Amino acid sequence: MTAAALETDLLPDDPGARVRGNRRVFAVMLASSLLSLVASFVLSVDAVRLAANPDVALTCNINAAISCGKVAEAWQASLFGFPNAFLGLVTEPVVITIAVAGLAGVRFPRWFMLSAQGVYLLGLIFAYWLFAQSFFVIGALCPWCLLVTASTTTVFTSLLRFNIGENNFGLSRRLHERAQSLLRMGVDYAIVVVVFVTLAAAIVLKYQHELFG
Repeated sequence: MTAAALETDLLPDDPGARVRGNRRVFAVMLASSLLSLVASFVLSVDAVRLAANPDVALTCNINAAISCGKVAEAWQASLFGFPNAFLGLVTEPVVITIAVAGLAGVRFPRWFMLSAQGVYLLGLIFAYWLFAQSFFVIGALCPWCLLVTASTTTVFTSLLRFNIGENNFGLSRRLHERAQSLLRMGVDYAIVVVVFVTLAAAIVLKYQHELFG
């Protein structure tokens, strides 16, 4: 059997398998966006509390390294003139709606899913920029912010998996088959794991004394 034939055999022709795969993608999106919404809500409440009383003790002010208050007081936490968490309160319900509709079998137009991918790419860049600012500039980390970063990553990769599977990017047949083959091997999941492990290792290495005494 040639390599081309083997690659073709790897492509599932079962429509049921495709539907099940898409449902798994939307289930991950739903769980991730719900977590991000909860984190955004908590951060928004904390931002309001800090605005009313800058000396308020937040529950996630654990030590010098883990301090939501220190992060929230930095200018990066209100980049657009209001707490960044407010963005999550607006955007995450949209993602939740898309995920629920997708689980129900709704078929979205190609332009809509590509637009969602583009918007979430900006969100992903923004989330990792905020992480870099917290890690390198502010010198403290916020657990709820880390949760938002992680959930933004999983929502983005879920959207990417769906759009590749549906070939919304308009790839050639050969490239599309190759991309699907990589997805079936779980390359996207592996990349997410590597990113998360790298971030966790960097946090532990930099803040080991604060974290472990």
